[in-house]
Amino acid sequence: MSEATPKLTALPPLSLYIHIPWCLKKCPYCDFNSHAIHPVSDEQSSLEEGYVAALIRDLEMALSDVWGRRLNSVFFGGGTPSLFSASSIDRILTAVRTLMPLEHFAEVTLEANPGTFEAQKFVDYRLAGINRLSIGIQSFDPNRLKAIGRVHDDQEALRAVEIAQSNFDAINLDLMYALPGQTLAEAQHDIDTACAFGVSHLSAYHLTLEPNTLFHRYPPSLPDDEQTAAMQDIIEQTLQQKGYSHYETSAFAQPGKESRHNLNYWLFGDYLGIGAGAHSKISFADKIIRQMRYKQPKEYLTQSRNAASFIQTQQVLSNADRSFEFMMNALRLHSGFETKLFQERTGLPLSVIQSQLQEAEQRGLIVSNAFHIKPTILGKRFLNDLLQIFLPEVDAISSQSINTQ
Repeated sequence: MSEATPKLTALPPLSLYIHIPWCLKKCPYCDFNSHAIHPVSDEQSSLEEGYVAALIRDLEMALSDVWGRRLNSVFFGGGTPSLFSASSIDRILTAVRTLMPLEHFAEVTLEANPGTFEAQKFVDYRLAGINRLSIGIQSFDPNRLKAIGRVHDDQEALRAVEIAQSNFDAINLDLMYALPGQTLAEAQHDIDTACAFGVSHLSAYHLTLEPNTLFHRYPPSLPDDEQTAAMQDIIEQTLQQKGYSHYETSAFAQPGKESRHNLNYWLFGDYLGIGAGAHSKISFADKIIRQMRYKQPKEYLTQSRNAASFIQTQQVLSNADRSFEFMMNALRLHSGFETKLFQERTGLPLSVIQSQLQEAEQRGLIVSNAFHIKPTILGKRFLNDLLQIFLPEVDAISSQSINTQ
């Protein structure tokens, strides 16, 4: 017997994610869909031109799924989107504006790595319509940068932030901790250096050894659990003292400077993903679907040349998928969520997870009332244990990587 199909009374906000899959070098810890390419070469120029055309065609073919809906944010992720010229980014954004309406003052983010910073290039990015940068600093320590295989050094990292600040008001700095050989003092220095710039947003990620990465096959010597916990504590305390709100598991922002694109993910909003390997989550009145584009850039470009569909897989979310994925995202937010949002975004009454909510509250992992649910300090620290409570018993949820900074 098939389950009843819940109806959505209104569609959630919609974001656009644009994946650029190339980097100067594949980092040994990275499990994103990225591929090394030699910069300023005939190969890159040819690929860039063809890929931009493919992205535009991808967006055109996707319009039927999102027709008439407005975009509240755009995010260029990768890979290293700043490898692409400002003229290519301008061409993509011109197509986006032509094909889809953007909210007034929509957030438009570009990921950039310090090894690709040129002053004029970032002036031109701003003119093209980028209004927020997310810079992959990872560390300001030259030895730690070498240890994790980054192509830039500490001086390039500092210069990148300075160039960014001369052109952009909204800037995120991406940092990592628990790096190979890292000491507590070095982690403290990284966060102090980042705070000294006074940027609007910071992300601090714990280095994890992901499957299918070089570090997973050949694990480096990492700080132990006690050292890692101390680093996390000092980072959170320093950022709190400097006025940053810890609004999501790894994200910190000055008041009112939270990433709108990221928040849309965490609040189970919709996003259209275009580009090699990009994921989409799109709601309709009677269903919610997930899609994935062809992952390998060559396959993706072949689909474009053949005027074929870019979608490799598509799935309709079951009721169990909807409730788990909502909770998996929303419980990352330290302020939690309004209870009415669960039904708005999933079409399901909150009663479908009432027993799990009661278990989570009994274990001290959440606090709730009729209007609001949020994780406790214990729930934030043991987020995986909290999410495990809501994991469907029958339906397996496939994991996916979503770029957020």
